[in-house]
Amino acid sequence: MITTISLNPSIDRTVEVERFVPGGLNRVVESNSVAAGKGVNVALAASALGVDAECIGFMYKEGAKLFEKRLMVNSTAYNFIWCEGSVRTNIKVFDREKGEITEINEPGARVNDADLERMTELVALHAENTDCLVLSGSLPPGCPKDYYRTLLRAVDGLGCRCILDAEGERLALGIEASPYLIKPNRFELETMVGRELKSLADIRDAARKYIDRGVAVVAVSLGADGALIADADEALYAPRIPVEVRSTVGAGDTMVAGLACGVIGECSLEEMFRMGVAAATARCATDSFRVVDRAIYKAMLDKVVIERL
Repeated sequence: MITTISLNPSIDRTVEVERFVPGGLNRVVESNSVAAGKGVNVALAASALGVDAECIGFMYKEGAKLFEKRLMVNSTAYNFIWCEGSVRTNIKVFDREKGEITEINEPGARVNDADLERMTELVALHAENTDCLVLSGSLPPGCPKDYYRTLLRAVDGLGCRCILDAEGERLALGIEASPYLIKPNRFELETMVGRELKSLADIRDAARKYIDRGVAVVAVSLGADGALIADADEALYAPRIPVEVRSTVGAGDTMVAGLACGVIGECSLEEMFRMGVAAATARCATDSFRVVDRAIYKAMLDKVVIERL
């Protein structure tokens, strides 16, 4: 079982324009709204890949039906702590001409100390019955920046392996609780080490710094340049697989889902990496309104080229 935590869910509204003009009039060609947030995305992707998955987190009465429907349709279990207010909306403007997305994200509704205490208890309860716990995404207003560290320490010794996919202080503080795996992108890793990482060797060496601090595996997504993964014994690189890109939204979350599938399958580092890269690629090659196409994922597994560094 993979359990994901969604502390700041969002309704992602994507609008497509032929060419985005900042400060000018932009006419929408196509639009859609989906229940999302990194924890929700990872759980849905894991379910689509054929693994039992559940999502726990905060939920708000206004906007909740969209989440319940999407999770149920995709056979993904959920357990929410209900709060007053409404689910935030994140707007993604897709420029068809440039193939670029501009994101405008709301902060989310505020939570209080009582909400956080209930959430910590819920996470610990589910951690006792899951194989892999995924902590990912932003934190809502009112949530301290070290809350991922709090949750990681709360589940320590309960038998699940933890994946942390966050950025900035949330990631830096969470690492202090020694999660099993972290998944920064290149920019996030550069921010952590305070310097530009120009080569794969630079990225590998930067990743190893966090292995020395107690993290077992560091996976780094490099966008168009592929991905890299390292543990204490080896470092691997996979270049991008050429595919017709239909949507990049959720690719990083789908990579996390693939890695988590490898974790619960007790796979080798190479097998786990192959699953993560194949899953992210399959997400890019899947129509935007779908989670991830499992058939494409299976086809991508054989196309992942892995190099040892």
